[in-house]
Amino acid sequence: MYLLDTNVFINAKNLYYQFDFHPGFWDWLLISNIQGRIFSIKEVYDEICKGDDTLTEWARKNKEHFFLNNPPNLEIHLNLISEYVAQQGFKPNDIRDFISAADYYLIGYAMAKNFKVVTLETHRQTGAKIKIPKVCEEFNVECITPFEMLRLGNARFILDLEK
Repeated sequence: MYLLDTNVFINAKNLYYQFDFHPGFWDWLLISNIQGRIFSIKEVYDEICKGDDTLTEWARKNKEHFFLNNPPNLEIHLNLISEYVAQQGFKPNDIRDFISAADYYLIGYAMAKNFKVVTLETHRQTGAKIKIPKVCEEFNVECITPFEMLRLGNARFILDLEK
């Protein structure tokens, strides 16, 4: 099962799978969600809803079944993540930013429920930002790109010229 990072939704909407010309991607996400394979979390929903566009509308429409609430044992995993990032030499502001963002909860949820994290972030550490793939690696949480998720999920977006 997969948990999608905010950047997957935003980049899909802005670049790869815009709603007006690639509705198949969004349909595939919803079908995969109904099948119990793809979700995100309420903190990602909150980040998406800071905007006011078609993605925000889509998220609001699909909030109840797509964006999961935190499990009861999440705090245990968040504490482990907090301790880890505090020991990595990041500046206090960078740690505070990470802990207050969806990434922190996304990784914690994946740890608690054995999900794979789907993000466009790369493993390469640039600047002060704490990266999802690095934290996932530390806690043995599988982290993949949306393109890997689509391949693993056998997604096929085929043009129907008969219409």
